[in-house]
Amino acid sequence: MNVVVGPGSSVGQCLAEHPDIAKVAFTGSTEVGRKVMEAAAGTIKRVTLELGGKSANIVFADADLEKAASSAPSGVFGNAGQDCCARSRILVQKSAMDEFMALFETAVKNVRVGDPGSTDTEMGPLISTSHREKVASFVPDDAPVAFRGEAPEGAGFWFAPTVLSPVSNDDRAAREEIFGPVAAVIPFEDEAEAVRLANDTIYGLSGSVWTRDGAKALRVARTVETGVISINSNTSVRVSTPFGGFKQSGVGRELGPRALDHYTELKNVYFATGE
Repeated sequence: MNVVVGPGSSVGQCLAEHPDIAKVAFTGSTEVGRKVMEAAAGTIKRVTLELGGKSANIVFADADLEKAASSAPSGVFGNAGQDCCARSRILVQKSAMDEFMALFETAVKNVRVGDPGSTDTEMGPLISTSHREKVASFVPDDAPVAFRGEAPEGAGFWFAPTVLSPVSNDDRAAREEIFGPVAAVIPFEDEAEAVRLANDTIYGLSGSVWTRDGAKALRVARTVETGVISINSNTSVRVSTPFGGFKQSGVGRELGPRALDHYTELKNVYFATGE
């Protein structure tokens, strides 16, 4: 296997355009994914893209609220939120909002932020100063901050886990991929509104549904426009199952048997036997 190292703007562009490259698989932002697809179009090469997300974590009033709230931090703050699968829109049924938020606050404030090399750490720092500034731009001074967790001071690109509430699905924090430890809590009235809000995004990568009603869980799972959805958990990726997105979250599937379809060509051979 050959490894080519260099910036995407030059090396990546060359690979995507080169006629001897038959297939491009890219994981990254939706913005760069568009450029990869454009570069590959000249030679009509195959492209699979795993791009951005703004996944919804839907919590119904009949859910196990304690479990949903205690699981929510890892669903959005894992890898300091630098995760395309981050369930950064938490949709909560209005009748359960107060109870959920009280449980969620305890869970968020218990997240251990620190040295990623420590076995006690649950969340590390962001990747750079510039990215920390970008994440901070989603939490201006007048932002509706419901509560924050704790983060170290001093050297490091630290950003405390932050929960915004109440948030409209039209707000910037609910529309754009933050790629940082910021969650937007959005209230909904009923099942129909939950599905509408979950689907009101250009993305469709992952998501969760929390409810004790199995029929409702399956209805919502079918109607939410996302490539991966889990019921009463925040599972996204397993090596044995396909992973990929709807809409501007990507094209194609990675992992699982389906991934091989994008790396093979189907050929039909007619063989005349002479009989």
